[in-house]
This record gives sequence, structure tokens and C-alpha cells, in this order.
Amino acid sequence: MDHVILNRAASERVRHFGPRVDIVREGDKPKDVHLILSGWACRYKQLEDGRRQVVSFFLPGDICDINVFILREMDHSIGTITPVSIADLPHEFFDHVAARHPRIVAAFWWETLVDAAIQREWTMNLGQRTALERTAHLLCEIWLRLRVAGLTRGDSCDFPLTQADLADAAGLSKVHVNRTLQELRANGLIVLKGRTLSVPDLDRLMRAGLFNPNYLHMEHEGQQLDAATTDAAVG
Repeated sequence: MDHVILNRAASERVRHFGPRVDIVREGDKPKDVHLILSGWACRYKQLEDGRRQVVSFFLPGDICDINVFILREMDHSIGTITPVSIADLPHEFFDHVAARHPRIVAAFWWETLVDAAIQREWTMNLGQRTALERTAHLLCEIWLRLRVAGLTRGDSCDFPLTQADLADAAGLSKVHVNRTLQELRANGLIVLKGRTLSVPDLDRLMRAGLFNPNYLHMEHEGQQLDAATTDAAVG
């Protein structure tokens, strides 16, 4: 959501977090909406015995829970993966946008609907895809989201996720994730070196993950964001 009015709001209330800390915890009273300016974060649920399920990843430019003001308390936690900078967007900001910038409101609705579509696809991942398909599918999604945000370099991108992160997102054990990554490497579908992921042939990886990018609705993103940018500039 990279446009003038968001940048203006984001510059006023910025906080910085280290890696592997919570930005907000389940049970907290929500105050602001968080815009990820830099770094990677995740939304997760955790059982009392420490078992964790990652239910989404946040990348630079993502907004966490646009409608969070409706809730009395958070029903999930948001934690950092890398060092993260966020902008806190208050309720008043959204009141102002709703009153003066209807095209930005439409862009917010678009983002909410895409988030819901991603959640449906993650449910399909956990319920129906094999371990290799789940992992390949998740890597395809992250790769495409990074590419749309201009955060890929050729066929490579930064990739700070650990095998434990992938396990928590894919509903697999770390041992199973390790085996699956080895299989993807052996088939020439990915190259993982340190904190860098390379995808030599995205089409092959998509086929391995039974990946159809339609749920990301990327064909509409530019249209929505361009409209939002224009609206903000004249507003």
C-alpha cells in the first residue's frame, strides 16, 4: 500500500523492533493498525505448551488487521522474524481516509479480500497438499509477493525464514521440512544459501506446489494502488 497519504501518516509514528519479539500479543487491547515499513513478521497462534501455528507472513508494505479496532482484545499475536520497523496508524487516520479518500478505502477493501483469499489457500495447504506441495506452494507465494513489492533480485530474494518458521506455517515437523527442502534442492527447484532463496524456474516450482496465483489477485493490485495514489495526491 505505497502511496502519498500512507507515507505521510507512516512518518509520524514509527517504532522499531528487534528480531523474534512480539509487536502485539493475544489478549492485548488493540490500539493502532500496524503498517510494516521494513522487515518480516508473522501472525501466529500458540498453545499453552508452546506449540505454534503461523497463519500468515507480513512483508514490507503489508498492513496488519485493518479492522482491528472492532475487537475488544487481540485473538492472535504478531511477532517479528527480522528487525522490523512499523508505523502505527490510529483510528483517526482511517476516519480521515473514509471521509476524504474513497479510492484508498477501496484499496483497503481489496487488501482485506486478498488476505482472506490467502487464508483460504493456507487452509487448503494444511488440509489437502502433501508436504512437498505445501512447501513449494508457500515458497511460490512468498516469492511472488516479494516480486510485486520490488524485493526480488533476478531469480533471488532475501529469505530470513528458518526451517522452524516453515514448519510452523506448513503444519510439519522441522525434520519433515528439512527432508522436503532437500528434495526441492535435489530436483533443482530451489537454491537456499544462508538467508538467500533462488528460484531458477518459477514455473516448475509452481507445478510442484500445484500453485495457481489467482488467489493473490495480482492483476488488480496496480490498478487499485494507482487509483489510491492519484486520489491521495489530489486530496
